[in-house]
Amino acid sequence: MTTALSDDYRESQWPMPPRTENQDGQPRRLGVELEFSGIPLDRVVDLMRKHLGGEVQTVSPYELFLCDSSLGDFAVELDFAWLKRRGRARALEDSPDELGQFGESVLKLAAEQVVPFEIVSPPIAMAQLWRLGGLFQVLRQAGAEGTSVAPHYAYGLHLNPEMPDLEVATILAYLRAFVCLFDWLRERSKVNLSRRITPYIDPFERPYIKLLLQADYAPEQTQLIEDYLRHNPTRNRALDMLPLLAHLDEKRVRKAVADDRIKSRPTLHYRLPNCEIDDPNWSLVQPWRAWLQVEALACDPPRLQRITRHYQKHLSGLAGGLFGDWAEVSAEYLLPELA
Repeated sequence: MTTALSDDYRESQWPMPPRTENQDGQPRRLGVELEFSGIPLDRVVDLMRKHLGGEVQTVSPYELFLCDSSLGDFAVELDFAWLKRRGRARALEDSPDELGQFGESVLKLAAEQVVPFEIVSPPIAMAQLWRLGGLFQVLRQAGAEGTSVAPHYAYGLHLNPEMPDLEVATILAYLRAFVCLFDWLRERSKVNLSRRITPYIDPFERPYIKLLLQADYAPEQTQLIEDYLRHNPTRNRALDMLPLLAHLDEKRVRKAVADDRIKSRPTLHYRLPNCEIDDPNWSLVQPWRAWLQVEALACDPPRLQRITRHYQKHLSGLAGGLFGDWAEVSAEYLLPELA
């Protein structure tokens, strides 16, 4: 690969969270999902192969895999469930249905105007994320388009950080840190209107936030899961906890939320950031650094306790938190070295 990388894609620019190992003493990993358009799907996977190595496997025109790359196995797809199912079924047909293929082609052309392509990475060691940042620069230089290119491009970047452990106290700390920093994260991410008006990144609602912030809220695992499911029986949250909770108690989660897109795994699913891949001033390291503020706060009990008390007072004020810039107030609790 001959393309020069900017400083944002050098390893030295990527800070690590306070806890770098999982409960088994292995390096923590993170999966990344990137939604974008502007480059044909086969061109995307070819660029990835040239940058990361590996072999391309084609499932259908809408689903490809880059296998055995230097970072692992990637999925590259058109994010349209019906076309993916149709593509897999057609691959098994003995004789082509020409009329069906024509209709499928028309739908594909229409879908590509509004539905993003998506790259789903394997779990990558956090210390190696800078290499994935380099891939994003390659895609930008090839013409990838992100959220701000068109009003209907509600494209996002999802981060799936592995938990450092699965203790209830740790999960609760991450939830509290996230709700306390949500307003700041939304401003920092400059979430555009097309994504704000969709339900995919809804914030936690006020009753659940108040429950989380209660000083005496110390649930056991079952109670934590039941409380979450009662208040959030949906994937549509800026921090989707369902993959993690399904990893802990899949039967309970599946009973409450019948959605086969929930993938059981010991990770959080952070969905808030825009995809700004077409902007030369944007890089993966920016949403990563913003997320690390949540990591740092969750791992600092005294600071987390202070901001939790402050946020409780803010929400219980005369205006009930409807007025006043909590994003600015909460910024007082951030680590300046991650700014």
